[in-house]
Amino acid sequence: MLSMNVFRAIIDSIQDGIIAVDLAERIIIINRSAEKLLKIDRDAALGKPVGDVVPNTGLPVVLRTGQPELNQFQQLEDTTIVTNRMPVFDSSGKITAAVAVFRDITEVKHLAEEVTNLRELHSLLEAIINSTQDAISVVDSEGRGILINKAYTRIVGLTKEDVIGKPATVDIAEGESVHYQVLRTGEPIKGVPMRVGPNRKEVIVHAAPIIVGGKLKGSVAVIHDVSEIKRLTEELDYVKRRMRHLEAKYSFDDIIGKSRAIREAMEAAKNAAGTNVTVLLRGESGTGKELFAHAIHNSSERRHNQFIRVNCAALTDSLLGSELFGYADGAFTGARRGGRKGLFEEANGGTIFLDEIGEIGLNHQAMLLRVLNEKEIIRVGESKPIPVNVRVIAATNINLEKAVEEGRFRKDLYYRLNVVPIYIPPLRERKEDIPLLTEHFIKKCNQEYGRAVEAVDEEALEVLMDYDWPGNIRELENVISRAIINMKFGETVIGKKHLPRLYFNQNEDKSESIAITEHSMPLKEILKDVEKKTIKSVLEKVDGNRNEAARILGISVRNLFYKLKKFNL
Repeated sequence: MLSMNVFRAIIDSIQDGIIAVDLAERIIIINRSAEKLLKIDRDAALGKPVGDVVPNTGLPVVLRTGQPELNQFQQLEDTTIVTNRMPVFDSSGKITAAVAVFRDITEVKHLAEEVTNLRELHSLLEAIINSTQDAISVVDSEGRGILINKAYTRIVGLTKEDVIGKPATVDIAEGESVHYQVLRTGEPIKGVPMRVGPNRKEVIVHAAPIIVGGKLKGSVAVIHDVSEIKRLTEELDYVKRRMRHLEAKYSFDDIIGKSRAIREAMEAAKNAAGTNVTVLLRGESGTGKELFAHAIHNSSERRHNQFIRVNCAALTDSLLGSELFGYADGAFTGARRGGRKGLFEEANGGTIFLDEIGEIGLNHQAMLLRVLNEKEIIRVGESKPIPVNVRVIAATNINLEKAVEEGRFRKDLYYRLNVVPIYIPPLRERKEDIPLLTEHFIKKCNQEYGRAVEAVDEEALEVLMDYDWPGNIRELENVISRAIINMKFGETVIGKKHLPRLYFNQNEDKSESIAITEHSMPLKEILKDVEKKTIKSVLEKVDGNRNEAARILGISVRNLFYKLKKFNL
């Protein structure tokens, strides 16, 4: 049997915090990591009731129930820990103690530097080691295996019989043994990539020397399953990606304006929100169609379910079908094993917002029509229909009636979408709302930029009121933002001098336009020249941002790229 000093050296070298209690709930073991995490004096804590030392501890519950508590989160002042609590049984199956193994999940602790072979209190140590989810491997000073835990067998694929008493290289499929490196140098090693076991599992290994009484007694290694980490990372990325467009953030209270035009649009949207009817939002780019879609969803009975936004223009024709309707296993090259749900399935019970609906191709229009008519979808590569219960809100800034006449948009789909059309007025038709919108954007920019702007003066407001705003509310927000950026710290009122000069030189632009029309060129050439100059002017205004320019011009990004190439801009 090993001495208590050796046992204490072992548990002190483990990076996880460890506390063990007896049947009377008194602390019988506490290691150095637990002392640091709990910010207590362990010598003073030994023998005390665990409830007096660790607030909200679950160890008494484990003693009473005999049931383990795994992956439990607990807040300790400014530190969050995750803990595993395990009962300890004697050879007759009776509970003799309980142990908690926990770690600070905000930072990575240094690996143990002092570990040795443990025989005394072997059952307790085994419970401690097996409670961690990372694989642990321990070798003696000669590099022979002396200890592994259950996680090691699960991750590496080797049993005790395969490892104990065998050289440290027995589990290595690719790479150099970290145990031998530690035994050779006496220094810890971190973050070594390796492949281990018969399945060549990809792992990251940390190792540290076991030093007792100043002598090197062996090496301990902690093995992290990289494949599991990669899987969890992919899942986290997926959740983050979904969360960006599954949450409807706005309500009707976020729609700014008192003009008759905007009040009529809001009234129509509120009436539609009380039903499950398909809504078609019509209006120019930048008028706030997405804001209305969010508000309709949040005012409907579906508000507690998912809201998914799809920018139809941002997806290529080849991707749109698989994104909307999902695909079967092996449906195409690169398809994920097992297939994948489409956005319509993910929105089941909720709302799907199809922005720029006029940009989708005719083949996908037919598939969308089936969803609206039959309330079911068919995944790409499958033939079995899947029922869905989804409320559709569509939006477009193009003339759908003209698109139907030209054969670019299906007439039957047009009528299925156009059940409740809601026209969102452009800013030039609701200029009386500009003061309210300006006040709103000033408050928003103050928060974002840390400024204290209070208002806009009458001269600057007159400039804003005189402008026709082809980019609508989005353009107005950009102008206010740029004006505040142009202000010096200490200035509290936006003046005309702070506005971009483009917005108060319109008389010159109009005279230039008149001069062009009076030029003795064919009308077709005049229109081309005006279009080219307009695109160039807008691009200069938005500092070359093509996405923003397309929004202001009311055309798709794809169409803008075509025109840039056409006019050699």
